[in-house]
Amino acid sequence: MEKWSAAVINTPPLQHPNAPSVTARKNEKKKRSAAFALYEVIIGVAIFAVGVLALGHAVENCLNASMLNAEEERVRQILSNRMAEIQATPGFPDAAKELKIDTGYGVVRLIQKSAPAGLSEPDGGKLGGINFVVLTAQWVRGGVSQSKHIAFYVYRPG
Repeated sequence: MEKWSAAVINTPPLQHPNAPSVTARKNEKKKRSAAFALYEVIIGVAIFAVGVLALGHAVENCLNASMLNAEEERVRQILSNRMAEIQATPGFPDAAKELKIDTGYGVVRLIQKSAPAGLSEPDGGKLGGINFVVLTAQWVRGGVSQSKHIAFYVYRPG
């Protein structure tokens, strides 16, 4: 009987004479993966830069909105103060009056107009002592004229 042995022979695989060696192929593969990592970094930095620019734009919009809100709040406060002053002052309000108020955001023109309300009861009788007052605030924001107004009644027994 014949015995066969399984001996392992370390012989290099057959290669074409012009084919690159195994180590040359490994080195080329490493170079390609290193270059690919560089592209990944460049793309990552570009995405990060776009995100930072978008965030900066959003912060700028928030600051502008906050400034506009503060400006409008200042105008509402001016109207509210003048309304309280008219209601607290004895006697009838002035028929027409104009004030210029300097705020931190520019000059606000406050225009007051008052006239008898001319209200009547259901039976046709006139109600006296009631004036209709309109307060208008006008200002300029970014070259565009802005205005806000408030209207209310003032009763003075007479």
